[in-house]
Amino acid sequence: MAYTLHYKLTFLPPAATVNHRLPTIRCGPRDNRGPLLKGRILSKEAIQAIQSLKRSHRTNPAAPSLPRHILSRLIKSDLVASFNELLRQEHFTLALEVFSTIRSEYRADLSMYADLVSALTKKGLTAEIDGLIGELEMDGGIPSGDDKGLLKLVKAVIDAERRESTVRIYGLMKRGDAGSDMDEYLGKVLRNGFRRFGEDALANEVEEKFGRFYKDILGRP
Repeated sequence: MAYTLHYKLTFLPPAATVNHRLPTIRCGPRDNRGPLLKGRILSKEAIQAIQSLKRSHRTNPAAPSLPRHILSRLIKSDLVASFNELLRQEHFTLALEVFSTIRSEYRADLSMYADLVSALTKKGLTAEIDGLIGELEMDGGIPSGDDKGLLKLVKAVIDAERRESTVRIYGLMKRGDAGSDMDEYLGKVLRNGFRRFGEDALANEVEEKFGRFYKDILGRP
């Protein structure tokens, strides 16, 4: 299921000029975002897919979705690279299309959810974040073993002042294996976030978990 925003997005002015000593491929004469870099970050297939997406969007910007065949031939690493590049260029609607494809064909990493949360916050669309975290829950919740992505996501929703999403993520952590993998720094981030939102009971719960954890490690009663 594609994640759909309910706002008409506007894009910000062009970013800074790219270093022209590197080989570049341009996306067409009407693209004012600057050239794409060809190299280790973007493969030829990813660049071609981004160009095709942007041409299709310019031709029919009111279309509810873009042709999926543009993305279906890409492997996951190229899809992720395309997603990151479109976010960098602030083509948020196109980045959402790529994100939806990754969700349907593979599984989106937690860091990708965090990047979307940050992009929504930057655009003032923080009300959409709760729906995005709901999509994460539908996709199976929070996997274990992605500590860095989980920390990035938690910090992003707290920075966006989304109390509901923060509480929901914590609930997903307790429901799966991610809660048992929570390290000290993530615990402190969650505790401080809950304090900020007035969720003192949850902040105390997180603090208590760490108290028990360190007693076990140190062998203290």
